Amino acid sequence: MIYVGIDVAKDKHDCFISNSHGEVLFNAFSIPNNREGFNALYQKIQSVTNDLSKVKVGLEATGHYSYNLLGFLFSKGLPTYVINPLHTNLYRKSLSLRKTKTDKVDARTIASMIMSDVNLKSYSDTSYHNEELKSLTRYRFEKVKERAKLKTSVSRLVCILFPELEKLVPALHMASVYALLSEFPSAAAVASAHLTRLSNLLSESSKGHYGKDTAVIFREAARSSIGSHMPAKSLELKHTIRLIRELDAEIDEIENEIKRIMDEEIHSPILTIPGISYRMGAMIIAEIGDFSRFDSPDRILAYAGMSPSTYQSGQLDNCYAHMEKRGSRYLRYALYNATKYVCKWDESFGAYLAKKRAEGKHYNVALSHATKKLVRLIYAMEKSGQSYNKAA
Repeated sequence: MIYVGIDVAKDKHDCFISNSHGEVLFNAFSIPNNREGFNALYQKIQSVTNDLSKVKVGLEATGHYSYNLLGFLFSKGLPTYVINPLHTNLYRKSLSLRKTKTDKVDARTIASMIMSDVNLKSYSDTSYHNEELKSLTRYRFEKVKERAKLKTSVSRLVCILFPELEKLVPALHMASVYALLSEFPSAAAVASAHLTRLSNLLSESSKGHYGKDTAVIFREAARSSIGSHMPAKSLELKHTIRLIRELDAEIDEIENEIKRIMDEEIHSPILTIPGISYRMGAMIIAEIGDFSRFDSPDRILAYAGMSPSTYQSGQLDNCYAHMEKRGSRYLRYALYNATKYVCKWDESFGAYLAKKRAEGKHYNVALSHATKKLVRLIYAMEKSGQSYNKAA
């Protein structure tokens, strides 16, 4: 067997090639992150073997820096292993007590890890093409966070400019309220607005839910409001609402593309579980990737950083095991949120959560138990390809 370790970076990649006898075939060398560099690496591999099935290539999970190299390796039919940097770090420390870390050392360490066969799973073509879905779900996640911050800003500005408004509507973040504040971004502006214009604006934006009576209530409240007259804040409010509307459109576009990929390319049975929507279902599938990489549901829980930490030495044993939280924060977020909805819409999961609560467990602890149950279910469904069955 031929073992190739690659330490990935932005502009260059450090490589190391050895065989199963421990013989160094090519000592640590660097290739540029371009087509010439990729071809140079491939030629070196070809120079030591004609059978590419006997080659194992390993590299660290370094986000987008490794995408292009992974694509090249797959196109050449080379079995590739993507390794968690935490594993590489721990393995390197186990080899020596000296604090030695360089790119060339990392390349040799990765090659040694593959040679030792430490329960590594090859990175499949499914995982590679699943990166598009992962990219979209993470992009949506960041956009939603950005929108949430802007909505907080709207609440803050309304509290300054027209504090009474919040008590007059079910929620500030409604189309009708945004339409009102976009044109009249302060209590003073609403107070001086023409009643006909105010009535028409509210009627159109609320699709007839609000009319003249509501317009009168808003205007009277504005005339007795304690809100400050600050043109700068009013301008900020208008711009913030505009940004939220733009983000709404962008998020809708992202979600439509996620739905298309899930329906046309993924075909996952996860969407048959009550309470799991395209949003959370796609995020779970995208973050897990190829289920064949995991030998059991517990491996997925560990990957999500949801396994309890363990500490035992002599007679000392940890009495309260904290969750590790060292894995994919996106997967952890998606699993927790999906579990909340599944427990609401599925009787068996709801009963399981209630049972754990009755045992005296905190809600978050009980929810984590339900999450583990959900992961076991998803794992079984993905392995079998069968849809959800309530009796299961």
